[in-house]
Amino acid sequence: MNYREIDMEQYKRTGQFDYFQSMSYPYAGMTVQMDITQLMADRKRNGYPFFLTMLYAVVSAANAIPEFRQRIRNGKIIEYDFCIPSYTLALSEGNYCYCKADGNLAFPDFLKDAAEKQEMAKESALLHDGGDFEQLYFVSSIPWVNYTSIIQPVPCPADSNPRITWGKYENINDKIVLSVSVLVNHALMDGYQISQFFRQLQLKLDNTAWMTTDEQ
Repeated sequence: MNYREIDMEQYKRTGQFDYFQSMSYPYAGMTVQMDITQLMADRKRNGYPFFLTMLYAVVSAANAIPEFRQRIRNGKIIEYDFCIPSYTLALSEGNYCYCKADGNLAFPDFLKDAAEKQEMAKESALLHDGGDFEQLYFVSSIPWVNYTSIIQPVPCPADSNPRITWGKYENINDKIVLSVSVLVNHALMDGYQISQFFRQLQLKLDNTAWMTTDEQ
């Protein structure tokens, strides 16, 4: 995975970067109810699995925001060309493992590749599978409840991987809505960039041409 190092002398958020890095909990988060009505209609018509369809939209939206691809390394910032999700995958005994997916593929290819990776992950049942830890988005879902807020565990010292979570979708006022939560390192971005992610995600949810074309 390719990345570049940000020139800190030209970086416009040096003050915020230094300030939030000094905190024991430098994270900022937001939960937003997304309208997935169009996504649900199109994915049902094509027989696509909900979680992987939503995962693809989420990763595409996150990668559209440069700050979501940035990580803190040795006191500096690197920016990846593209980041991939590592998500929780349920196991039959009620436990879970982690599984990666390649969101840089066209959607039909993504579904095929993701299904193969899921079978491999279930066989290994690992929580750590190596690779470049920093390039990951940490993704999980809680499909049993439609929540309005969530508290996530984070490491100490803090990391800079965005965490994206969603709950159970529900019908509200003739729309299908889904709570999506984002937790990011505040040293790298503010509420504006988080809001831009949600804007990009809603565009993906409303305009689903990517389901049947090479568009991402």
